[in-house]
Amino acid sequence: MTKLGYQIPSFTYPGVDQTGLFDVVARQAKEADSSGFDTVLVMDHFYQLFMLGAPEDYMLECYTLLAGLARETSNVRLSALVTGNTYRNPAVLAKIVTTLDIVSNGRAQLGIGAGWFQQEHDSFGIEFGTFTDRFEKLEEALQIIIPMLRGEAATLDGKWYTATNAVNSPPTVSRVPVMIGGGGEKKTLRMVAQYADESNIICARHELPRKLEALAEHCQHLGRDRSTLTVSYQRSAVIAPTMEEAQADLAAYYRLRNLDLAAMSEAERGFYESRFVVGDPDTVGESFAEDLAQGIDGFTVNMPASAYIPGRVELLGRTLAPLVGRA
Repeated sequence: MTKLGYQIPSFTYPGVDQTGLFDVVARQAKEADSSGFDTVLVMDHFYQLFMLGAPEDYMLECYTLLAGLARETSNVRLSALVTGNTYRNPAVLAKIVTTLDIVSNGRAQLGIGAGWFQQEHDSFGIEFGTFTDRFEKLEEALQIIIPMLRGEAATLDGKWYTATNAVNSPPTVSRVPVMIGGGGEKKTLRMVAQYADESNIICARHELPRKLEALAEHCQHLGRDRSTLTVSYQRSAVIAPTMEEAQADLAAYYRLRNLDLAAMSEAERGFYESRFVVGDPDTVGESFAEDLAQGIDGFTVNMPASAYIPGRVELLGRTLAPLVGRA
């Protein structure tokens, strides 16, 4: 399960075009592989998210990239954070994840969610539907995908999906863990308790206790032991050997997005800085330790501001690994 996952959410780096792009991504994965991370995760989107850049910024297809990273790494699990369920037929997705598990010699993980980014659905001609539609689709998809990943033939005559004796051969090398992403307290966390091995939560820090309480209530209602679930919390970090270097990295990141932190009011600057844990190893470690004390099991962490700088991912891994027992 994911106790310390490194997520790659951005593929636009200063001075890097498409010819050198995979090398920069692979270097990040290699640093994660050797510094204490247990999982490397990549975005499953076709356009960049508005909070990270412009829609036309680089975005690589998730599972093709993960297969490439399987040959660049030896230890980490490989996963989407998270697969948009609406983008692929569920039986086909089960085959894709199984193939990743075989290519990586048993290191695949399925991260999945309902899907939410309407712009890329509309642009690519993928049906978006309502909020309710997407969650109904996700639940039906899990009833096909999970049996196929567990070596069973899947049959479903659902509202959204059908499968008839869908066989998955060859089978997975390992038992592929299933992570459901999101913090919705009524639908998402109930599905986590019913179907998943892991919950990946994205929320404000003060909301964590409420999310964990909701998950525990769903587990109790379904008769599941909460301790059989791993809960990881999504964070963003800017780490450097010194606080001054970390702050400079963050300022440079925002300048590339035409935002000047130095020219902002204190309140405005605080808003943009609050998206990241920023600092030297001691500062970053203390902040993550505070999160861990709230009852989560681990983290997924991204570094969009500075991951392209050699050594930064390794520094983050060596800083956080001892906190989650990965040292």
